[in-house]
Amino acid sequence: MGLTALPMAGPGAGERADAGRNRLLLLDAAKRLIDNHGAAAVTMDEVARAAGVGKGTVFRRFGSRAGLMLALLDHSESEMQRAFMTGPPPLGPGAAPRDRLVAYGLARLAMVCAHLDVLVEADDAAGPDRLSHPARQVSVMHVRALLRDMGFAPVDEALSLAVLAPLEAASIHHLTEHEGLTIDEIGHQWERFVGALTPAS
Repeated sequence: MGLTALPMAGPGAGERADAGRNRLLLLDAAKRLIDNHGAAAVTMDEVARAAGVGKGTVFRRFGSRAGLMLALLDHSESEMQRAFMTGPPPLGPGAAPRDRLVAYGLARLAMVCAHLDVLVEADDAAGPDRLSHPARQVSVMHVRALLRDMGFAPVDEALSLAVLAPLEAASIHHLTEHEGLTIDEIGHQWERFVGALTPAS
């Protein structure tokens, strides 16, 4: 589909191999805490304990809890890119485009929910510029390609943004906090939404 991936999370340029391993160890520990106990459980103390390292190691690596959470977002975004660009179907290549779009939305929903508080804060801080973030542009390009494969032509920017709108952190925050929907209910609504998308004849 001609997508250009973002630099994947991992050891940076010039980073020692052991430092890179520690970084991934800490990020994996933070992700396990979120998966098992929610984002509120991600403290520097708990991450250090889960990773089996001293708290000073976590602070030296990420500086603060905010730095850790932003690094975790980057790590999760990179994993998401790998999954939809080169992973197994239905999220990755090999499935029908509509099935891939459903799978993409469900995967994006799970990722956003795992980091909802941080994403809402990050989007608020970025303002309108969030729409031009490289990670966002990769998602737009991916959805545009899937829509084109579903028979939509031409696929303009407005259509791609409209399809992605229900997966925005602000949208999911509203649906869960103000409309009282569960993640499963939002997922079912996404499936119905994608199923109803039909190109103009």
